[in-house]
Amino acid sequence: MNFGNNEMFCDDLPTKPQPEIGKILVTGATGYIGGRLVPELLARGYQVRVMVRKYSPELRKRWPDVEIVVADALEFESLQRALDGIYLAYYLIHSLLLGQKKFESVDIQAAINFRNAAESQNVKRIVYLGGLGNKKAKLSAHLQSRIRVARELGKGKVPTTFFRAAIIIGSGSASYEIIEHLVRNCPIFLVPSWAKTKCQPIAIRDVLKYLIGSLETADTAGKSYDIGGKETLTYEMMLKIQAGVLGKKRVFINSFFSSIKIYTYIASFLTPIPAPITRCLMKSCNFDVVCQDEDIKQIIKFQPIAYKEALLRALSREEQDRVHTRWSDAYPPTHELATKLYELEKPARYSRSNSILTKNSASDILDSICKISCKKGWFHNTILWRTRGWLNRIFLEIDSSRTEKRASGLRVNDIIGFWRVEDLKKNERLLLRSKLKLPAEFWLEFFIDQIDQKKGENLLSIKIHYQTENLFGKIYWYLFLPLHIFNLHSFIKQIEKIESC
Repeated sequence: MNFGNNEMFCDDLPTKPQPEIGKILVTGATGYIGGRLVPELLARGYQVRVMVRKYSPELRKRWPDVEIVVADALEFESLQRALDGIYLAYYLIHSLLLGQKKFESVDIQAAINFRNAAESQNVKRIVYLGGLGNKKAKLSAHLQSRIRVARELGKGKVPTTFFRAAIIIGSGSASYEIIEHLVRNCPIFLVPSWAKTKCQPIAIRDVLKYLIGSLETADTAGKSYDIGGKETLTYEMMLKIQAGVLGKKRVFINSFFSSIKIYTYIASFLTPIPAPITRCLMKSCNFDVVCQDEDIKQIIKFQPIAYKEALLRALSREEQDRVHTRWSDAYPPTHELATKLYELEKPARYSRSNSILTKNSASDILDSICKISCKKGWFHNTILWRTRGWLNRIFLEIDSSRTEKRASGLRVNDIIGFWRVEDLKKNERLLLRSKLKLPAEFWLEFFIDQIDQKKGENLLSIKIHYQTENLFGKIYWYLFLPLHIFNLHSFIKQIEKIESC
């Protein structure tokens, strides 16, 4: 099935673009939904402003035609600046990644601040994407929080359109990757009772059509709509359909055991999705999430695609290396606020480096470096590195698997292993920032210098940057210094020898 290389999801949307209405604000633009929404708006001619919590030069490269404003939903004055001169604001902010203990109170306060700031700046409309569920029934904390946020936004003078969706299926979405990795990695499924509840999954392309269609349809202002895909399924059925798409034979056995906590823990080991996200999503599986009305189909008229087609399209995008946003872009929630190496007032206090002369080309060297944490391992001491990753996952709920599948190469903010790409200069430099919880800030840098062009010689260097001011951090550095020295020496030699993943 060929879906085209330059496909925009809203090309066939029946509503008419109205760029003359004014500037559009997209909050949560660095997240999964927002990152897909921005290019769709630009393609339809809209002036777009994106709201981020911290500026990064990479954002300008990613969106050269977009206005970027730095603001935080918990800081009222910064919200006023972000909303100044805005016609419609997409509210795609949520704190789900903080875990259940924190996200509810933070979500409500952010919504109140946004509502008040929008009123003060005379914003004409707000569009909010929340969760689907029967509002009269008992719901999970996640779904209840989404409904409360919609209520808070709707209490103001600015008309709010509230879209309520179940799980969203698309390349890079958390729901899709949970289902995909479970089917790939689990030959036998013990099916709990809650896996037989009903759900109406929706494709990411259809979500975007509704979001943009509402912007272009004034009648949707101030109203709430359920949005869903073409069919209603159980979670067990969704797993079976996914198995068919992947060509995997899987055994499904009914189980009397139904502890969501245990299933969440197992799922977090079999998928790249961290436990806080998986737990919130799985708790919603106890409740039917099906559209109670389909009024929106009479207003924004298009035919949503079926679940199987959504899976095929997601798989196709992965195979064609066109996964432009992923759930990990916004995880953990504070990563965009982390101190960058270039932001340190002085060079990192502790560092170690090693170099080797090589006749491999710069592109081949960088390709080998980018295979960190692939199936072949960590070049050396694979068991040691992977054990460290598993320990962090068990005790700290940090993922240690490679979540990015970008065959064409890395980009800033991608995740490989328990590292995040902080800077990348083609065939020159790769800077990785550690995601591990350490008593310090920790970077791993690779850089390549051309020594002799005629002989084709390059100098490959690897350097650790370790910044700490506390006593425990200093003890940690000296305690593991011999291991760092050994790792750097072995690491740099093995980079040249790594095979394709």
